[in-house]
This record gives sequence, C-alpha cells and structure tokens, in this order.
Amino acid sequence: MTKTLTPDICVIGAGSAGLSVAAAAATFGVPVVLVERGRMGGDCLNYGCVPSKALIAAGKRAHSMRDCANFGIAAVEPEVDFRKVNRHVHDVIAAIAPNDSVERFTALGVRVIQAETRFKDRRTLVAGDVEIRARRFVVATGSRPAIPAIPGIDGVDVLTNETIFDLTRRPGHLIVVGGGPIGVELAQAHRRLGSDVTVIEAARALGREDPEMAAFALRGLREDGVVIREGAKVASVERRGKTGVRVHVETAAGPATVDGTHLLVAAGRAPNVESLDLAAARVSFPPRGTKVNDRFPPTTRRVYAIGDVAGGPQFTHVAGYHASLVLRPLLFRLSARVDPSIIPRVTYTDPELAHVGMSEEEALKVHKGVRILRWPLSENDRAQTERETAGLVKLIASSKGRILGASIVGANAGEMIGLYGLAIGKGMGVRDLASWLPPYPTRSEIGKRAAITYFAGVTRKPAVRALIRFLRIFG
Repeated sequence: MTKTLTPDICVIGAGSAGLSVAAAAATFGVPVVLVERGRMGGDCLNYGCVPSKALIAAGKRAHSMRDCANFGIAAVEPEVDFRKVNRHVHDVIAAIAPNDSVERFTALGVRVIQAETRFKDRRTLVAGDVEIRARRFVVATGSRPAIPAIPGIDGVDVLTNETIFDLTRRPGHLIVVGGGPIGVELAQAHRRLGSDVTVIEAARALGREDPEMAAFALRGLREDGVVIREGAKVASVERRGKTGVRVHVETAAGPATVDGTHLLVAAGRAPNVESLDLAAARVSFPPRGTKVNDRFPPTTRRVYAIGDVAGGPQFTHVAGYHASLVLRPLLFRLSARVDPSIIPRVTYTDPELAHVGMSEEEALKVHKGVRILRWPLSENDRAQTERETAGLVKLIASSKGRILGASIVGANAGEMIGLYGLAIGKGMGVRDLASWLPPYPTRSEIGKRAAITYFAGVTRKPAVRALIRFLRIFG
C-alpha cells in the first residue's frame, strides 16, 4: 500500500543546497521530508569540491618536494603511490561524510527517504512507495557532467569528475577535454603526481576569466609540464590499442591527433531534472536550468529550485547562498533576490585564480571613468618570504571610487577574495580599503596597496601641495 506523508516542506536532493534547507527548516521545528536517490552529500562531497581539493593537496605536496632548492633544501623526486593517494582522497570524504549522513539529519528531525522520485502532479511527489503532499517543494537535485556528442565517444572509456576519483593506478597520459576550472585543476594535480597531461580546449582555456589574470594561472600549468592546446576542436575519438585513446582535433594549422591512456571529459554540466517529470508540477525546464526562482518566491506557487539545477553559477557556496535565501519565503513569507555581484568564484590551480563582481570588460560597458587598480604580489613581503610572487590583485572601481569588482591571481587567492565580495555587497569604496589595517606580513596587504594607488594623483596636485606648505607656516 502507498503511504502518504504531509510535511510542510519536501526537499528533493541531499547535496549542499538541499541539506542546508532541510537542516535549517528542521531547526525551526518545521516538518521536513528529504528525498535523495544517490549518496548523501551530493556532488560536492562525493565527486566535486572535496575529492578534487584533496587530490590537489596531494599534488601540491609532491610539487613542493621538487621545488625547494631556493630555500636551501635539496630537491627530490617524490615516490608517488597512486593507490595511497586515492586512499587519502577517500579518507577525506569519509571524514566529512558524517556531517551529511542520514543519521545526523534524522536526529535533527528530518524524515529522510532514499529513493528515486518524480512528480505525480503539482501537489504530489512520489518517492518509492511513498507519496508526499507538501505545502512547498524545493528542487535541489544538482547537476552532472555533460558528455558532448563527439563521434566515437561511445566506443572509449570516458572519465568524468564522477569517476576519475576511482582510479587507483596513475594515468600514463591523461587527455583532458575542456579547459575550464575543473579541467585545468585536475590536469595540474595529475601532472604533479607524475602523469603526462594534455588539455584540449576549443576556444581559450579559462575563457571566462580576465585574460590578464588567466595568463598567470595557465603559465603555472605550463611550467609544471601540462600541455595546453587552445583553439583545438575535438573532431572524433577512438580506442587505441587495448586501453589507450586517440583524440582527433581540428586546429587553425590543420588536423592533428593526441594519443593518451585515459580520457577525462570536463566540458560543462547538465541539470539533474530528467527523471522528476517537472511538467507534471507545471514547472518549465530549459536546458540550462529550471529558472523557477530568479527572485524567491518563484513563478510557480509551490516549487522552488536552488543550487546547480536552478541555472547560473554552479558552486557549492552558491548552493548554500540559494538555501539561505529560499528559507525567507519558505518560513517567513518574505521575498528574496539573488545578488550575482557578490558571488565569488575560484579556480584552485597554482597559482589560484579568484574573482568577484564585475570584470574590467563588463565595467567598461556599464560605467564611465572606470579606474583599474593593480598591485603585484612581487611587491609583497610575505610573498617574497615564501617565494610565491607570481600574480597580482586587480581592483575595478568606479570614477567615484566604489568597488565594482576584484580579481586576484596568486597563492591563496581564494582565501583573500571574500573581503572584496563583502566590499561590493556593502557598497564600500577604495577609501574604505585604504583605511583598512591588515596585519604585517600578510598577502592581504596587497589589496590595500592596490586601493591606495587610487589616490596617487592627489599627491601631485598643486592645490594640495600649496595647502601643505601653508599649514607648515604654523609650525
């Protein structure tokens, strides 16, 4: 017999967005049902942020052993046991997993159902042998790797971010299709762990980023030995031998081939909506996201979509941001709206590349008299002590000094970018950053130095110098 549940809120998907909504609502004493067909924790914990950053950390340790001669320490070639690297990655996942477990959320008061689910109508969701009739539904089903329709792709073994962390043997030559953040992060990590790596990108690698800033990150990859082929469109792929792969590419110089042992496709993501039957809930679902919640509340009366499935930036912190916003209409009947200007993004290469707000190009299209303020890491004492001087801070300011955007490339850029998101969100200006007091010696001083350059012209103004001369008369 079918059992019927009538919670106040039903959350579909136990990734970062869904878990945040379920936990917060339960904390307020609201009846919540959480439905998940796969692993608790979703993509971030099991296939995305957590395992990739664990792998990057292993690669960084190996790289530091090779690159320490400048510190007076003899460089050595590390012996990499890839099976143990894989164990490290999964140990990290296991350490975090209890925070996202069924047991923890059940203890919080959330009813967790692990089953495939679909909408029966706009008021009813079917999950296994249970029907759920909730006041509101929150779709937080995330996204999955998109596999492009490349001729021959079905005849080769393809790795994605969902399967590459299962490898216990180091790839001999990893071919990465896609030069976006996921592709270049995994490319550099595998190269530092001893694999040959080639990245194939149809346009420009890290094409979404400021070209000036992206150049630093890509230079770091190339110095590590990653081959990056830009302007190379994949025409077809085929199996080579028993386990290898051959990729045929088209370039401005003509056709070429790249032979490798493993193929990683990192060419975008698609929302997980195909099995939900959203049409039954009267929710439209364009290919790049459901778009039911641009402003919270949504255009439908009962269904919200948050996180990757909603379209827009696909980051764990954005999923958490969506969750915090959607709680306002869900619990308090208040409206809320996404502010894209405060959403940071970070590519965790070495050097790291971080951005928030408007880019230089975007600002120039909207504002007159835009000021671009720069300060290089090479002029920072902490960067010099650690011999990590590649990169800079770039601030985009209006003619009146309001912060419009910020880009940072360099060591720990991801740790520094949050300050600028706060500055943009609070309408702060370069005067605020110039008066801020960071500790010495830290890399955070770089942003202050960039802000101070906004006022450099003031020191040369005749009227200002005349005022100083006049005031000196009085002793």
